[in-house]
Amino acid sequence: MLKRCTWATKNDHEMEYHDKEWGVPIHDDRLLFEFLILEGAQAGLSWSTILSKREGYRAAFDNFDAKKIVGYDQDKINELLQNKGIVRNKLKVNSVVTNAKVFLEIQKEYGSFDAYIWSFVEGKPIQNVWKVNSDVPATTVISDKMSKALKKKGFKFVGSTICYAFMQAVGMVNDHTTDCFRYNEVKKLQ
Repeated sequence: MLKRCTWATKNDHEMEYHDKEWGVPIHDDRLLFEFLILEGAQAGLSWSTILSKREGYRAAFDNFDAKKIVGYDQDKINELLQNKGIVRNKLKVNSVVTNAKVFLEIQKEYGSFDAYIWSFVEGKPIQNVWKVNSDVPATTVISDKMSKALKKKGFKFVGSTICYAFMQAVGMVNDHTTDCFRYNEVKKLQ
């Protein structure tokens, strides 16, 4: 039996996500945007809840195509607020449109969202060495800095805890515990 990070053992969704995606460095702008939106949607909820709704989010938000999302009108927002496949929170749904606009502005200014967001870790994943899950912080100085910068640009639902969870998800940090089978595998994915 494989030894996993303790948070990823409750259900098949968590295990599959942990085993294949969590902590793997991502440099695709669309996927980075997807994770930023999903992490924001998680605020106040469990990651397991969001994972179970991930396909619903992809369908509802045009596979996280920011260029389509910025064109959403009030009728589309109202439709989304009735969609049981996503978290139907008015502030969170509206934030997706706001965040899509800011995301596109950053792409234009920096050439890609990837170039901008990875600059917070100087383009290279931080390799942590946590022995147990309780050692893993909820925020760091870098996530604080990222949160402040994203808020200044106009993003919503990007507090420091959300930013750190985003960093973990997209491989900006390797927070697999050292006894997890994925720790060394992810470490090699610089």
